[in-house]
Amino acid sequence: MNQSVLLIGINAKYIHSNPAIHSLKAYADAYYPNRPRGCALAVAEYTINQQTDTILADLYQKKPQVAAFSCYIWNWRVIQDLLAELPKLLPETDLWLGGPEVSFHAQNLIKEFPQLTGIMVGEGEDTFLELLHHYWEHTPALSDIKGIVSQNGFTGTRTLTDMDKIPFFYDFAKNDTRVTFQNRILYYESQRGCPFACAYCLSSIDKTVRLRPIDMVKSELQQFLDNRVPQVKFIDRTFNCNSAHALSIWRYLKENDNGVTNFHFEVAADLITDEQLAVLRELRPGLIQLEIGVQSTNETTLGAINRRTDLRRLREVVAKIHEFQNIHQHLDLIAGLPYEDYDSFGQSFNDVYAMVPNQLQLGFLKVLKGSPMEQQASQYGIVYAANPPYEVLYTKWLSYDDVLRLKGIEEMVELYYNSSQFSHVLPVLAQEFATPFQMYEALAAYYRKNGYFTNAPSRTYRYQVLLDFACSVAGDKRALFIELLLFDLYLRENLKSRPDFAPENTIDKELLRRFFTQEAQNPQYLTNEQNHTSTQLLKMTHVERFSYPVWHENPSYQAVRLKAPAYILFDYQNRNALTHDAVFYEIML
Repeated sequence: MNQSVLLIGINAKYIHSNPAIHSLKAYADAYYPNRPRGCALAVAEYTINQQTDTILADLYQKKPQVAAFSCYIWNWRVIQDLLAELPKLLPETDLWLGGPEVSFHAQNLIKEFPQLTGIMVGEGEDTFLELLHHYWEHTPALSDIKGIVSQNGFTGTRTLTDMDKIPFFYDFAKNDTRVTFQNRILYYESQRGCPFACAYCLSSIDKTVRLRPIDMVKSELQQFLDNRVPQVKFIDRTFNCNSAHALSIWRYLKENDNGVTNFHFEVAADLITDEQLAVLRELRPGLIQLEIGVQSTNETTLGAINRRTDLRRLREVVAKIHEFQNIHQHLDLIAGLPYEDYDSFGQSFNDVYAMVPNQLQLGFLKVLKGSPMEQQASQYGIVYAANPPYEVLYTKWLSYDDVLRLKGIEEMVELYYNSSQFSHVLPVLAQEFATPFQMYEALAAYYRKNGYFTNAPSRTYRYQVLLDFACSVAGDKRALFIELLLFDLYLRENLKSRPDFAPENTIDKELLRRFFTQEAQNPQYLTNEQNHTSTQLLKMTHVERFSYPVWHENPSYQAVRLKAPAYILFDYQNRNALTHDAVFYEIML
């Protein structure tokens, strides 16, 4: 008889991994190493982009005794499809679910899906460990395992897991670990729980913050550093809710930086202290990035969702970090919250836009199962989709028409702001509008009018589209907009051919030849490119002539030409660690 148990994760993308199933396996390996002969525990990961039939066929070929799925809003529909078909192909296989998508309505789900043996509720390490004993040694009975909902009911709440008992599941000494996580973002938790009670968040249910011992955290971070992992994302809900814990980790990363690894943290910016800012100021550009949930700047809205935010302090901290120019800041907004109408959300957008984040995430409320917002939805007239991700359709304050308009704005922000490819032209274009929100609103309307939402322009053609839009707003500044777009374009790419909107490059080729000959012999700018010929240097760089001061950080950008043309050298072998823009120099020809 097959005695195998399979933990199944279905991720949103291949680059993601599922830390939950890897944690369950590592816990079982650590605390149940001497298993009966023939008993095997394995992990299988797929993505929602794979055909369901492909996943089904692979699970059939594995033929586990127990198949346990890790359930989230992004994979729940795929899992439901699998639950409908697996019993037909593997009638002897017991089917189990776990994860946040099924933990809060488990007693309803067990009735809806009678093919299920059970659902693990809440944290699963100890529950799953006892479940393995049940299958492989026939003790304890299912009814004696806390944290399970079966056809016979709920067995009772389990006590929370000690953080120091959970093994570190990235064993880089093993080849299979390297293969499993190759080319993937690695996830890490140094704490569980959250002290806050935001109504839209499941973390508000567990207010007990449990920290992993700091010495253990440092030892595990060192393994990421030693193995030069590209990126590690902390999945702590509010990483800096314990100030000393956060400070200790940031100091450790500063002192042990390997020059390669990037660490991602979700933080409450208003809780960042001056002492922490002093450490953050000294970090290598690109060592860490911060995700900051602002959600709204409407005080009434923040009160309704139980989000205590000192907006003045938040603005102050974000501004200081922006001045450091070494940390990527990702600021979030949520549309569809109570008391936030279209105009109010526009004000929240403008407030956050003024903070100049590296990315501005315009998200939409998701009414998660088990969240306080689910209970309050009818009170606030929040109507949301029946299927995952349970996204808001409309509210008392925000119509579905408004939501659709915001969807268009969201796409414009993603394409033009968050791509970081238009960082010089957008501030100038924004001067033609009363607010940045109105600029993106007008740009979305332009896309809709010209059918670009249906037939999306290519990445390079977006420059032409933005030029056409800018000229429809301020046609007298066409020459300025062209130069701004050229500057943004050459910051990113060493183009083989000039874009259609660009004027002919009239730089004298003999002047260029002399310049690069001099750089090859006695470099003044390309000091890191020694031992290259002038021809090689020419191919590795680009020189563009400008008539406006488009390259300055804080120019007035009045449409006034320079007294003489300026020449900018773009060095593509050296890039800004934060923006990935080419380093550039104003040169003499």
